[in-house]
Amino acid sequence: MRALTDLRLGMIEDFDADVTPRLLSNMAEELRDCRFLLETGASHRLFDLLEARALDVIVAAQLAETEAEWTEVHPLMEEPFVAAVPRGFAGGEDLLQRLQQIPFIHYTQRHLMGRQISAHLELNRIELARRFELDSYHAIMAMVAAEAGWTILTPLGYLRARRFRDAVDVLPLPMKPLSRRISLIARSAEIQDMPGRLVERLKPLLQEMIVTPAVERMPWLDGELKLL
Repeated sequence: MRALTDLRLGMIEDFDADVTPRLLSNMAEELRDCRFLLETGASHRLFDLLEARALDVIVAAQLAETEAEWTEVHPLMEEPFVAAVPRGFAGGEDLLQRLQQIPFIHYTQRHLMGRQISAHLELNRIELARRFELDSYHAIMAMVAAEAGWTILTPLGYLRARRFRDAVDVLPLPMKPLSRRISLIARSAEIQDMPGRLVERLKPLLQEMIVTPAVERMPWLDGELKLL
């Protein structure tokens, strides 16, 4: 089998502070003669780069397009969307009714996640004012922590904004559940067995650095935030 000399890897931003550096360090030890190129970005942008052959493999939120004939898809983890509210905001009365009385901070609809959230709200016939629409987890969490509103995001988004965790409560969605799947996606049979080797490296890291800490902090996520 021909040795792999270059690996062009795309990773969603959710992993850039913790999982990605560990993965690259581990793979560098295994593939000492391989040169690594890393591209970090939104899922839809990474998929476009994979389709254009600018990347060899990506780790991203799974899109409908990822089921194309030319792809091989390896599911990694599933995570539910959650409500992030100011600390102590949740009370005994109807949570959704209370939340509808304060601003909703939308995640940008330029990204897949923002469009998923908007579609879910529409499906559940929930109308929320679009006063704020941001593309940064940190900015969104800062506003929630400052009691400027509430938001819908994922545990990954919450965990990424460490600075604001203690000022924010994370709760199950006060509506029908919504989840997303994170997968490793590559062009079929183009980089030998590398997709499978990456999956073998990634899953223990995701368990150690994402799933276990999140469930310890929010036990109600057990079974909802999980490896696949």
